[in-house]
Amino acid sequence: MSPLNLHTDTTPSLLTFSDVKSFEKIYTMYWARVYATCYNTIKEREVAKEMVQDIFKSLWERKDELEIKTSVEHYLVRAAKFKVFEYIRNKTNQKKHTACALEDYCSATNCTEDAILYSNLTEKVGVLVDRLPCQCRNVYTLSRTEGLTNKEIATRLLISERAVEQHITKALRFLRENLQEYRS
Repeated sequence: MSPLNLHTDTTPSLLTFSDVKSFEKIYTMYWARVYATCYNTIKEREVAKEMVQDIFKSLWERKDELEIKTSVEHYLVRAAKFKVFEYIRNKTNQKKHTACALEDYCSATNCTEDAILYSNLTEKVGVLVDRLPCQCRNVYTLSRTEGLTNKEIATRLLISERAVEQHITKALRFLRENLQEYRS
């Protein structure tokens, strides 16, 4: 084996080092290009520097079995692109996991409190709806509980759509006035 088999053309080569000086030569020749590839994508100096170190560390550790089928520069730039892709993928996954964990934490923390508030509000609305005048209560129930349209309610109760609108407006105003404690 030669001390350094370093091709800059596209012929396959076996990259071998017999000493640190050979490796340093490659590092000196290509570190700026590898750094630029990393930095231009992620725009974080320290992270880009760490990526360059990881790439060259991996190159050194695998020096005996590494076979480069393109130029060394092309190999290192491609390694930098993969490193950047891996970084972005990991960062994206981390953000997703953090968001999910935060969402789970927030919903778990307020779950009991929210359930109690919802139960209290539902009970209070039920009591208030029962206090509405008969026709107003019927219109409100058909609209909000059964989900009927104003036209369907008017047909069912044999009243005008305008009367339906007035009853709903009256019911909502009454509820709003009597549920001030639940408004934020």
